Amino acid sequence: MISPGDQEYIRTFFAEQLSGDVRIELFTQRRSPIVLLGGDEEPQYGEETRQLLEEVAALSERIELVVHDVKDEPTVMAERGIEQIPAILFQGQAQGTMRFFGIPAGNEFRNLIDGIVEVGNGESGLAEETRAALGDLQQDIHLRVFVTPT
Repeated sequence: MISPGDQEYIRTFFAEQLSGDVRIELFTQRRSPIVLLGGDEEPQYGEETRQLLEEVAALSERIELVVHDVKDEPTVMAERGIEQIPAILFQGQAQGTMRFFGIPAGNEFRNLIDGIVEVGNGESGLAEETRAALGDLQQDIHLRVFVTPT
């Protein structure tokens, strides 16, 4: 899915910018070889998301990819607070967990790569003033950003 030229660019970017380890967890379900009319609908872009993340993870030894097939692991979604698939969780040196739902393709691919580096390094890139304002919050917040494929 990622061209050889882009793979080399990303490999170099990770080598230069990624200073900590990142664990990426993908929650999806494999396509069934049998299609049943009226059966459960399979997640859109689940297989493509898995393939894309496998290619990205192969570009740095600092990235570990764990794939959860929710049919094989029926409780894993509830345990991790996941309500839809495909879902991607990123964990590293940054506080908290970054989540991404759907396939990080198109314009969102760059956000995927930058997000991996930010989570791995534990640095948000936010200005000190912004970090101080966020530190003053009295309750947890849940921020969602919605994008549409173009």
